Amino acid sequence: MDSHIKKVYVPMTETGFYILLCLQEENHGYGIVQKVKEMTEGEISITPGTMYGTLSKMERDGLIKFIREEEKRRVYVITDLGCEVLALELKRIKRLFKNATQEGKVE
Repeated sequence: MDSHIKKVYVPMTETGFYILLCLQEENHGYGIVQKVKEMTEGEISITPGTMYGTLSKMERDGLIKFIREEEKRRVYVITDLGCEVLALELKRIKRLFKNATQEGKVE
């Protein structure tokens, strides 16, 4: 992974994180929006502009790839590079949680 990708994506925005998390299985933008709402019990809602802008950027940077079109919806899946970025972010989140719980600040 080159330094540009690391600099741009770690730490990740919630939108970027959830997109990569959801694209561990093939999905399209609207499907991701619905899945994120479900996963977060409606606390996070990704707007279409944010979703499609982020998908385009991630595709350009090689984190996701276009698979096919279904009923005018573009279906994507995470790439190996995207998996690396997601793993780095998960490691960072786990470290944050561990540090917070060790200090007795989170229960």
